[in-house]
Amino acid sequence: MPEPRARGRRALPVAVLALLGVAVLLAPSASAAPYPLLPVGDGAILLGNLTAPTLAPGQSGAIGYSIVDPLSSALAGTVLTLEVYAFNAFPGNATSTVPVAGAPVLTNATASGATVTVAVGGLAPGDKVTGSVGVSTSGATPSGAFAVRTQLEFTAGGSSYRLASRGWFTAGQWAAATELPNGSATLNLSALGVSGVLPETAVVVAASTFPWVLAGVAAGGVVFVGLGAWIYFRRESASRSGTRSDAGDQ
Repeated sequence: MPEPRARGRRALPVAVLALLGVAVLLAPSASAAPYPLLPVGDGAILLGNLTAPTLAPGQSGAIGYSIVDPLSSALAGTVLTLEVYAFNAFPGNATSTVPVAGAPVLTNATASGATVTVAVGGLAPGDKVTGSVGVSTSGATPSGAFAVRTQLEFTAGGSSYRLASRGWFTAGQWAAATELPNGSATLNLSALGVSGVLPETAVVVAASTFPWVLAGVAAGGVVFVGLGAWIYFRRESASRSGTRSDAGDQ
């Protein structure tokens, strides 16, 4: 009789280890992705002139952008992703995640939906390309600002890079990477697990009775959160000619 109990005691650590293994697999990864780091201001150079329209329900427009290679190496396999990810309603200023009924749809030559990707291809150092992604609304699209987050991926000098805007991170991730224990601003790209931070924008939908000034306020509210540190470090960056790969770059 003691033998089955002994087997049970021996099996318990194995079961605990198995559960811990599942928990590790399911939990969000706290380690940074192996992307080399760029000077903090390069995100605003790589992706610039980001513009979005103000539309009445049922209208269509376009989100414009430009991509520049500020590095000393050529960019290859450059891919831009745009995604409608949050909604700031008016009146009431209630914020929610998308989807909502009648949310704007992004379109390009090959796809349409809440997310589209644009294959930009290669750029030589200093080269610039401009483009746009269509955006359409329906008669059921509510008034407010629809936030659009951005992501840029490419290879340069044999390394893969990924940059992302504020909307790809949770509030906790962003706070941990942009605020020191004493409350001072910082930008820890290693903690975010990306090569750099990009700007993002918002599509404003305004009915005919919707005040245009308040539409701008709604758009500013949904885009501005979390970008203060990005703007600050954009001013701080003086380097425009190379890459950095040290994991401690902040």
